[in-house]
Amino acid sequence: MNDKQATLSSKLVLLSLVFLAALVGATSLALVIGGGAKPFVLLDPGDFVRWGLPISRAFMNVAMATAIGALVIAAFVFAEASKQLRTTMNIAAGASVVWVTSGLLSLNFTYLNLTGTAFTVEQNQGAGFWQFVTEIELGQYLALNLVGGVIVSILAIASQRLTAAALTAAVAMLSLVPMALTGHASGTANHGMAVNSLGLHLVGISIWVGGLIALGVVRNRAGVSQIQVARFSALALFSFALVFVSGLINAQLRIGSLENWMSGYGILVLLKLATIATLGVIGAFYRRKLVASITAKPKAFWRIVALELAIMGIAMGLAAGLSRTAPPVNPTELVGITPAELLTGQKLPPELTLVTFFTQLKPDLIWLLVSVSAITAYLLGVRRLRMRGDKWPPGRTVSWVTGMLLLAFITSGSLNAYQEYLFSVHMVAHMMLTMAVPVFLVPGAPITLLSRAVEKRSDESRGVREWALWAVHTKYAQVISHPIVAAVLFAGSLVAFYFTPIFGWSTREHVGHEWMVMHFLITGYLFVQSIIGVDPGPHKIQFPMRIMLLIGTLAFHAFFGMALMAGDGLLLPEWFGAMGRTWGPTPLEDQKIGGAIAWGIGELPTAALTIIVSVQWFRSDAREARRLDRAADRGGNKDLENYNAMLSKLADRDQGSN
Repeated sequence: MNDKQATLSSKLVLLSLVFLAALVGATSLALVIGGGAKPFVLLDPGDFVRWGLPISRAFMNVAMATAIGALVIAAFVFAEASKQLRTTMNIAAGASVVWVTSGLLSLNFTYLNLTGTAFTVEQNQGAGFWQFVTEIELGQYLALNLVGGVIVSILAIASQRLTAAALTAAVAMLSLVPMALTGHASGTANHGMAVNSLGLHLVGISIWVGGLIALGVVRNRAGVSQIQVARFSALALFSFALVFVSGLINAQLRIGSLENWMSGYGILVLLKLATIATLGVIGAFYRRKLVASITAKPKAFWRIVALELAIMGIAMGLAAGLSRTAPPVNPTELVGITPAELLTGQKLPPELTLVTFFTQLKPDLIWLLVSVSAITAYLLGVRRLRMRGDKWPPGRTVSWVTGMLLLAFITSGSLNAYQEYLFSVHMVAHMMLTMAVPVFLVPGAPITLLSRAVEKRSDESRGVREWALWAVHTKYAQVISHPIVAAVLFAGSLVAFYFTPIFGWSTREHVGHEWMVMHFLITGYLFVQSIIGVDPGPHKIQFPMRIMLLIGTLAFHAFFGMALMAGDGLLLPEWFGAMGRTWGPTPLEDQKIGGAIAWGIGELPTAALTIIVSVQWFRSDAREARRLDRAADRGGNKDLENYNAMLSKLADRDQGSN
């Protein structure tokens, strides 16, 4: 090891010590302020468990964030087969091992804390611990998170290519879902918003904190360029906004009223928000100058990294302490005694009328983020084309924005507020997701805009443009985007969803509901893309075949709707039949209305698709006619003359035979 490498290694060790000191110190302070370290009145597990649980959880969170952040920057920052990529994947593998190790310790402390058992070296929980992991929801979620960590470590070691990095990052992101479901606010009245906000918060903090840690290690071992730091800065900026907004929303759900912000829990939240805001200000002020002079001023890089890591350690330590601090809003007090409250965790909304249709809201933070981000990115892409002097049809922009606004209304407006209580409203939302929204999104040609507006990378790395084009051209995408396969998925999903246990799972579980929205949106988009798609695709079928597919799917929807209308039993009686509504139609009548909606609501999108296909067909024939005319002009009508000569020969042959 030369002197330069030794200096860099010593800096890395020093940064690690600074981060760990800030992490442990902030965790300890949060436990004191919030009262998380106080002995329990009953079944106290002892000081070692009470202090060990949040500290082990803090280390697990840091390791988990480092693994996820490393995988994300590997996929979006570094080039294929580069030393930086290999180093980053090794960081992810090592961090995931620490993630699993500290997670096992945290899982053990959690069990001891719940059972009031003191920690001993020779302890043997036996059947009790196994029951906690396999039968108790909290233990199951924590165990699933650790399984995800094991899979991430194996995948990160097995392959060190860009595709493997992206797929492993997706698995690591999924491992955050169980953690979001175990948070304080996941038991509040607004369960969906609580889980979504915590999940987005975890994603943002993992990319931000974990990415910065991984970037510092990579710079020490393999070096990073100015452009690579700039790429991470773009990810960090988005992550900062995500962390701050989602953290504020999640905290408000747990704190409730204004006076509760002065409680121990509220003070810790304010301290955490202050540290995050400070990080944002530092990043905005320093990175703008640092990125441009990273080569000339390497010490500035380490200074900003040290400062940010120290503040991040404080923020994550406060978060670990918050996990052991009782929030002012007690989730158990929010569960009422009415059937609707017992089933959904919320009070029954007022009767659905024309007024409540426009006034009742139930925001879904994930799909709001998707809609706002998609509109913003699209408009920025159009703006970049215009600044470059290129044209983009205004109709495509209007179509895309309309589709995303419609998606936001379906997932956050009155349809989302009532779909748990009325099957008919659920069916309206389903049909609009799978048929109406894609009819607006597909003509927007997002892939075409992305490929034209975003500059192509030249260093074998992959940005949003490269990953989108890669996804479109994979074998899997080519199969599911085939018009016949897309039509089967589009129509067959009705039977597979409503006549299997999937319907009950998506109704009762928040994760199932989010999966349902994504599934119907994707299958609808694939089908509409195969019929009227503007973006290039691997499969193009003739226009008569497109009309036949439209007629076939419309007929399938009609048969499905008629089956619901003719049925005498509820699809989900333990839910819709037990809701205890005092207004509106009976559950069975409401289901029949839903069947009529499934039959009739598809006619408008289908009619729109038919018109679009007909127009495209007419324009295609017109283009072909113009092409033939140009060919005839170039050849002096030679094709027509040859055709007439052939007819003349046939006529002469017929006369000779007579």
